[in-house]
Parts: sequence; structure tokens; C-alpha cells
Amino acid sequence: MGALLSLTSLAFMSAFLSVASKAYSDNHPTIHFSPKPALLKVRKRPGSDEVEEVSIRTLLETRCPSLWSEFRPLWWLFNGHLQTIYCVFGDFSKNDLMWYHRVFLRLTDGGTLGIDFAPADQSKVNKDAPIVIVQHGSYEPYVRAILSRACAPVEEGGLGYRAAVINFRGCAGVPITSPLLYSAGHTDDTRQALMYIAHEFPDAPLLGLGFSLGANVLTRYLGEEGKLSRVHSAVMLGCPWDLQQNNHGLLNSWHGKHIYSKGMGGNLLRLVKRHLPALIQDPDHHVAKAAFEALKLNNPTLEKFDDTFTRIAGGPAPHFPFPNADAYYVWGSSHNMVGKITVPFLAINAADDPVVRHVPMDGGGNGLVVMELTKGGGHLGWFQAGPGYVDRWTTKPVLEWLKLMGQDYVRDPTQTGLRIYVDEDGFLREEGRKEDLGCKVIEGGGLIDGNGGEDGMIQGL
Repeated sequence: MGALLSLTSLAFMSAFLSVASKAYSDNHPTIHFSPKPALLKVRKRPGSDEVEEVSIRTLLETRCPSLWSEFRPLWWLFNGHLQTIYCVFGDFSKNDLMWYHRVFLRLTDGGTLGIDFAPADQSKVNKDAPIVIVQHGSYEPYVRAILSRACAPVEEGGLGYRAAVINFRGCAGVPITSPLLYSAGHTDDTRQALMYIAHEFPDAPLLGLGFSLGANVLTRYLGEEGKLSRVHSAVMLGCPWDLQQNNHGLLNSWHGKHIYSKGMGGNLLRLVKRHLPALIQDPDHHVAKAAFEALKLNNPTLEKFDDTFTRIAGGPAPHFPFPNADAYYVWGSSHNMVGKITVPFLAINAADDPVVRHVPMDGGGNGLVVMELTKGGGHLGWFQAGPGYVDRWTTKPVLEWLKLMGQDYVRDPTQTGLRIYVDEDGFLREEGRKEDLGCKVIEGGGLIDGNGGEDGMIQGL
């Protein structure tokens, strides 16, 4: 608790002393479209069978107008540091309450994933309702801010959608059952979770929604899969893009190194300590040896932790282990994947984000990609005054995007992914996919209260 209070004091001191600590003067976002925006097939009217082709730019201008709205921060959260720190230390336990139904998946490598479905009572949602695929963190307030509206019934002003939050190994109460954690670049766990979701809901559009590290993973998945993607559209918030460049940006400032980088490094070290027995079952395993080295770290930066542990334990061979953190960052970045994306894609970053300092606004020359940069908002903050509470500017445009992509956009019928089958051991697998990928439901899960945060972890980073 003392360390937490110390971090709070340092963060607020840094925020006020920083040269960035000035009120926003121009609140209009910058939005980049390709010189040749893609044409998308959409319904002329909600529920209509009439279809027309409209450029993605015109679609967003007419059906997602909030993307052009001004972001006006709360007067007392007037720069990116304060926005980010409020993400970490704000009390959101009474806002946007969410309960989930958790399903545990056992993977063929022995690992375990937890998928949290919302609403908790799945019987109230149509089988073909759009599904918001989230990475990651069902406890995170920024996730709940959107899902509480997207999953609310239509008669209550919501979209009536289903959500599926893919929780990384070891996170949000998911156990570690194999010597492997997660990383910013490893996408096979996403593939396996999507395999299960698509098998359970074959007629539902899958709409990606990524936050920070989860946005990086989901963006990489889309680029790697291309036309085989099971996700039919995606919106990303606070994606870190070029991991090497943004890590160097963190280390080049006092607050970047001592507040944000050490905050993220500390979170990961606590995760290793929590799951240590599972990670060191075989003391001679290379991941166990990396875990023992990680235990020697004292208040590590993100780079120091990644250089000690993630580059070794963040994924399987042949990519892992990497010789150093920089090699892992170069491999795991997502900025070089944007040009390969084959579905409508929107990314929103903030220009004053102290964690993500470099954003590739060219969109990779991809007509399906829209890049937006707000003047302020910090890292996953975007706090503005709401009706009686603190609201996030991003909530409304993201909901407009999800409505457009879930109800109006007519997805390519050929983009369905590989055929799924069940093998003799009950594992779901995909035809033509490498044999080491597969999953099946195991016991456990059930009702999950997503409102109390994850014990011992710093929220919002």
C-alpha cells in the first residue's frame, strides 16, 4: 500500500511539473484515411435487405459522427499524465457494472485460457447476435465502460450484443497450467479462443475490440491471418504499435521510466510471483530458469522484466526465446501489420499518451484502415464530464462503430476462417492449421464479478 501511495505522489508531481501540463487548446482529432478509401457493402437502412457500396470515409462521417467530436477533458485532468494516472487510481467500482459467465479452455500445449462472456445470462441473447471480441481484461474499467452499453438490451438503450473477453494466461483469475505466460506478439492463444467462439456461434459477426497490449495482439492476428481472419472488423484503443520505439520513448523520460515502465514491469513481476509454482514445476525448464532470474529483480522497468522473462516465456518456439528484449520488441510490434489487414479497422490513440509516444498515422496505405489521433486523453483515459459521473470520450464513437459493423456492414461471406472439426480427444481443431493448435472446454468457470478489479494488480496499464 505504501508503494502505491508513493507512486501516486510521484505521478501527480510529475504531471504538474511536466512541460506537457497545460490545458488543451485545440480539441479536434486528426483522422487519416487512405487516398483511396475502401468501398464497403452496407444495408441502406437498419434491417433492410437493400445493399449499397459506400466508401469507409463516407460511412464514418454519416454513421459514426462522434469520431469528429471534440474531446474536452475534465478541468482537473488537463494533460496526458493526469488522464493516465486517473485510469490507474480512479475508483470505478460503482460505474458500468459487469458480470460475466466464464468458460475455461484447455489448450493442446496444456495451457488454460479464460473467456468471459457477457451478459452473464447468455439465454437472453440471440445466437446470431454480434459478438464483441475483447483483448484483454474483463475487470478493467475501460472494458466495462463499453461492454456495459454494448451488452445492454436494446429496450434499455443498449446494442443487445454478446461480448467475449479473452483473458491472457495467468490474468483475471485464469490459472497457469503450463510453463508459458503471454506477450505482446504471440497470437496463437487468440486463434484458439476464436476457434471456440466461432464454433459455438457460427452465424454471429465477430467484432474485435482491443486495448493497449491486447490491441497489439489483435492487430497482429488480423495481419497474420489476412483473409482467414475470423474477426470481421476491429477497433483498437491505445495500441503501442512499434514496441521498440515506444519502449525507448518511455526510458528517455523520468516519469516514463520510473512511473509507467516500472508500473508495468511491477505488474508482470507480481504475476510471475503469483503463478510461480506452475512456472517452476520442472526446475530445469528454460522458463523456470527465467522465472528464478525474474525473482531477483527489484522494481524493474518493463524492458528489464521483458529482457529477463518475457523474451523467453512469452510464447513457444520457434520464435521464443529471443536473444534480448529489443529483438522481441521488433518481432512483436504491430505497426508493420496494418497494411495486411483485410477487414474494416479503426485505431484511436491520444497525442499526449505518455506510454505510446509514436503512432503510425499513415495506416500502411490500406484503404480499410482509419487512424485517429486525439489531442488529449492519455493512455486509455479520455475522461470527460458525463451525466453525473466521469465518462470516457471514446465510448460513444466506439459504440457507433460497433453498431455500424454489427448491424449495417455486410461482411464478406468468403471470410470465415478454416473449417473447424473435433478430433478423437475432443479438441476443436482447424483443417490445414498446424497440429499443435486446439482447445476444448474444461470444468470450472461460471459467474464472474467483473467489478472489483484484479487483486494485487495495478489497473489501467
